[in-house]
Amino acid sequence: MTAILALSGQVLAAGGITVVSAQRIHTMNPAQPHAQAMAYDDSGAILALGDTAALLKRYPQAKRIDAGQATIIPGLIDAHGHVSQLGALRASVDLSGVDSKDEALRRIGEYAAKMKDPNGWIVGFGWDQNRWAGKAFPTAADLDALFPGHPIWMQRIDGHAGWANSAALKHVKRDLSGAWQPEGGRIERDANGKANGLFLDGAMSLVGDVIPAPTPAEVEHNLELGMAEAVANGLTGVHDAGIPLSELHAYQHLADQGKMPLRITAMAMDDGDALDELCKHGLYRHSSGRLQMRTVKLHADGALGSRGAALLADYSDDPGNRGIMVFSPEALLAAETKAKRCGVQVATHAIGDRGDRVVLDTYEKALGADVSSDHRWRIEHAQIFAPEDLHRVKKLHLIASMQPTHATSDMPWAEDRIGPQRITGAYAWRKLRDDGVLLALGSDFPVESVDPRLGLASAVTRADAKGMPVGGWYPEEKLTAYEALRGFTLDAAYAGFAEKEVGSLETGKRADFVVMDKDPLAIDPAQLRALVVRATYVDGKPVYQAK
Repeated sequence: MTAILALSGQVLAAGGITVVSAQRIHTMNPAQPHAQAMAYDDSGAILALGDTAALLKRYPQAKRIDAGQATIIPGLIDAHGHVSQLGALRASVDLSGVDSKDEALRRIGEYAAKMKDPNGWIVGFGWDQNRWAGKAFPTAADLDALFPGHPIWMQRIDGHAGWANSAALKHVKRDLSGAWQPEGGRIERDANGKANGLFLDGAMSLVGDVIPAPTPAEVEHNLELGMAEAVANGLTGVHDAGIPLSELHAYQHLADQGKMPLRITAMAMDDGDALDELCKHGLYRHSSGRLQMRTVKLHADGALGSRGAALLADYSDDPGNRGIMVFSPEALLAAETKAKRCGVQVATHAIGDRGDRVVLDTYEKALGADVSSDHRWRIEHAQIFAPEDLHRVKKLHLIASMQPTHATSDMPWAEDRIGPQRITGAYAWRKLRDDGVLLALGSDFPVESVDPRLGLASAVTRADAKGMPVGGWYPEEKLTAYEALRGFTLDAAYAGFAEKEVGSLETGKRADFVVMDKDPLAIDPAQLRALVVRATYVDGKPVYQAK
């Protein structure tokens, strides 16, 4: 007999069919919302759902997996993450959660002490000046006294600002002094017109482009690390939001070797080589069903935390600053028109109310008479809308790809940025959903944690891990637990043109599912963060099992 790992109870093995049972299975299929058992074949295709005794009678020779009192839900899909960056973070300086500049410098120092090359590059990610006393941005001067030899480049938690030291600036091939600014970005300068080490959005490439690129083997390793962390948190799918062609090739190599533990819906990065490849050869799908690319990720503006999100009026806490348009409306429209011509779905990063308005305007022009077609174009983040623009999302048949943990991370300072009036159009999940807009939910990891349980909790409570503020931050925008779960399953699948395969547990679909210790739709929402992922299955095979 073939040994099959049980979650609990007895396991009997025979034949090519498996029956898995649990106290409850949430299918996310309105026609059959609940079941006790599910049968699937060796290919991972679901054969039937229903009563345990009935399925065991129907398939008497089936392999048996009894999850006992656990709950099974469809595999969770993160509609916006960055897999290689998550993996790379594990091999670089991690500044996420750091509460002071001194602590950031200490972590960089610990990393530098382990390096063999006294002049090697030190890169990292995750600092957030909003967590520090005074909330001032860091500068090169903060690094120079401690690290005169190592070139240092630390990206902000949102990926829209970078912090460099003078040793790093010496590698930049352009004169950074003066008053000039790169398109779609900003170099922060001191009173003498010299770069002070802080670079926003489009200016970041001035430093980023001179850092030695990872080797293909390193890229693959980063992808493997990121995917392993994803499945350990219950994810069976990720929409990888913006990669170059070289990274698609790395994914393809892993898929060819059977090293893809989950499904990746990759997006081409901006109007670059990956989009050109899609236009030349058509939409891409690997024969394993674990990898596809049919989307391009564009960028309208920067991020709110670094005051790069493009606003219609000045920042409330920085008069005279209205943020940054990373690409002009004309450039966005040209890229969108190109993608439409090639049959490629468009997903555009937009955070500020001006950024979102520009995307709405250019989408409307690019789609033209096809606005009501099954285009499934997306706004990534869709974070701040002017009130008069909210209804346009539904009118244009767009998908709002939103990240619930952004709200609970940003709430200590977001209203400082945009004031009490504009904040009512921000993180507006309920307003959009009640208007009929489909919400594809994600995390934007590693900007936020890869753990989707935190996203479920944030969506339902709009409170932090300590339950603050009591009742939730702007609680009128909360989602129900069912709506949040749907956003991470069926609606995320729809946003990736995969709803006929995954997103719910139905006959004919794939057996992608997660075994949870408790029922996420029955427990107190405050307990969602503490749910335990006991196992993650893709195509009916375990890709993660808790120790």
